[in-house]
Amino acid sequence: MTNAEAPAFPMRRACPYSEPAEYAKLRTDQPVSQVTLATGRRAWIVARYEDVRKLLLDPRVSSDQAKPGFPHHVHIPEEMLAHLSIPLAGMDAPVHTAQRRMVLPEFTVARMRALRPRIQELVDELVDAMLAGERPVDLVRALATPVPSQVICEMLGVPYADRHIFETVTELILDHNTAPQDRAAADGQLVAHLDKLVTAAEADPGDNLLGRMIVKNRETPVFDHAGMVGLIRILLIAGHETTANMVSLSVFALLDRPELLAQLREDPDLTPKAVEELMRFFSISDHVTCRVATEDLEIDGVLIRAGEGVIALNGSANHDESVFTDPDEVDFHREARHHVAFGYGIHQCIGQNLARLELEIVLNTLIARLPGLRFAVPPEELSFKYDGVIYGMHSLPVTW
Repeated sequence: MTNAEAPAFPMRRACPYSEPAEYAKLRTDQPVSQVTLATGRRAWIVARYEDVRKLLLDPRVSSDQAKPGFPHHVHIPEEMLAHLSIPLAGMDAPVHTAQRRMVLPEFTVARMRALRPRIQELVDELVDAMLAGERPVDLVRALATPVPSQVICEMLGVPYADRHIFETVTELILDHNTAPQDRAAADGQLVAHLDKLVTAAEADPGDNLLGRMIVKNRETPVFDHAGMVGLIRILLIAGHETTANMVSLSVFALLDRPELLAQLREDPDLTPKAVEELMRFFSISDHVTCRVATEDLEIDGVLIRAGEGVIALNGSANHDESVFTDPDEVDFHREARHHVAFGYGIHQCIGQNLARLELEIVLNTLIARLPGLRFAVPPEELSFKYDGVIYGMHSLPVTW
């Protein structure tokens, strides 16, 4: 197979409202095909909705990123791969099963319902600060980023004085413009802080997510100390980056398409459906569901051999015309909860209920308290960020 037959991946979006142009053709003509990753290695991509769901349920694929053939988006030295261990997302059963069983009770619908008043309070405080300050305001820094960051920090029991450290360090880790050596240094700093946090919680577990996890882990050991640090690191990073991007993109869509904003103003009860539709539409974590085949398997008539990497295109699946009518349109009345923006199967995002709640509260609060909210610059001047994995916005200047 030539390079022309295995095009470069990831494929770029032409604009924030569009999936990569190649996806529609892939769904029609090559639903399972090979691409060339930025590392120079090849992997399979799966483009259709039903095939994506089948792949993510298949026990013959592994999420273990240390396995040979795993389709990494960036080069990872062999010596690092040998010690690569990522709680939850990078684990297979039965280890993954035990880890997920321990963490999942912290993110149930009932627990999120109990968090609603506190999240609302945090959002109101941030909106108060926006109203009291100068205009225009960068909504990314004033609201979209601090809401999920503060929420996950409070859930974990991160001391208030330390939160700015975690926000600064995680921003460096997740910014694709950060030099590799600076990213490694920032990650080392984050792990060092979290090690101290876990050590303190082990000595005196508080009534928070980390404290409860430590107590449960003593009763049924699943994580060692390093594993607990790694788990908290994953929850901290994953707990705010995707939600922050979804908040800014959702507000962008509402301001750019006034008819959508009008629908939510007229009927705030429509917001939960709007949240599902916006997550389906933007699919910001388009291809994070990477796997490696542990046995030969066939998808849509294509043989994938053991040891070959496979990437499920969540964004393509969420725009599959055979599943979603007019998928390139935003329809707040659509029943879109079966989208795969959170993945699918045993590795489906454990924090999805929290993400939904945060997005719903932010949108309803902005609409209610800032009825004159509008762009502070022409929307065509706004810039969007894409680090090869997650899509979002650099900034969103607004006024009212």
